[in-house]
Amino acid sequence: MSLDDKILVTGVKGQLGFDCVRELKKRGYQNVLGIDIDDLDLTKENDVKKFVLEYKPNVIMHNAAWTQVDKAEEFPDKVYEVNSLAPKYLAEAAKLVDAKMVYISTDYVFNGLGEKPFNVDDPKEGLSVYGKTKSQGEDFVTSTIDKYFIVRISWVFGKNGNNFVKTMLKLASMGKTELNVVSDQIGSVTYTKDLAVLLVDMIETEKYGIYHATNEGYISWAEFAKEIFKQKNLNVKVNEVTTEEYMKLVTNQAKRPLNSRMSKNTLDLNGFNRLPDWKDALKRYLMEIEE
Repeated sequence: MSLDDKILVTGVKGQLGFDCVRELKKRGYQNVLGIDIDDLDLTKENDVKKFVLEYKPNVIMHNAAWTQVDKAEEFPDKVYEVNSLAPKYLAEAAKLVDAKMVYISTDYVFNGLGEKPFNVDDPKEGLSVYGKTKSQGEDFVTSTIDKYFIVRISWVFGKNGNNFVKTMLKLASMGKTELNVVSDQIGSVTYTKDLAVLLVDMIETEKYGIYHATNEGYISWAEFAKEIFKQKNLNVKVNEVTTEEYMKLVTNQAKRPLNSRMSKNTLDLNGFNRLPDWKDALKRYLMEIEE
């Protein structure tokens, strides 16, 4: 890779797209183009191909997605267009210009059964429209091009967008002193600023394949909430509830995996650095959003 290479970043208004552009510019890449839905509708095949053929990127970092998991259940066709067909069109366009492609995927491609960390090649049996469409997106990418990095992440938080951390802080600022938070879904958080560093490390190599990349450490949502309030010195009591109990309190939810642990063995085998510990990531993030 040279610093003159052209890099196309989708979803620039989202948490990860924003941080990818920031990291690329920090490293001195001169030709970074961040786009969002206003610039290009990725579900329009001809528009995507025309755009990519004209710009001729060396790398496409595809972060844009439909990420509202519950709402996805109401609009399965639309979500399929965004999460499955858009990456297909981008992969086909990448092939035309011989570009590398990064596709961001999710722990939701798995069924969440058991307690062992999922390996990259474990069977995919997503429980929700979101999980199934992201899985189909992966399949389109892997069957279309060879130069791909598929990176599965989970429980994302970043400066530019909404997330669990901001929700917890908002509820505390509204005067909530007690919250019910799920304690039987176990997984890992992903700080987009840390992830962006790894993604740029990846595109500077030819170590293609499927990866799992989250901050180190497995926790429940309830433990995550407790740590947020602890680090912010906020006196909010977290009541641990099961997913089943929570589904009764908040109806019309998509099914979520109970086990979102993911093995990092392909990162290790290819010599990429794992992301820092989750508490450290949270601490830095809280400082970042205070600035």
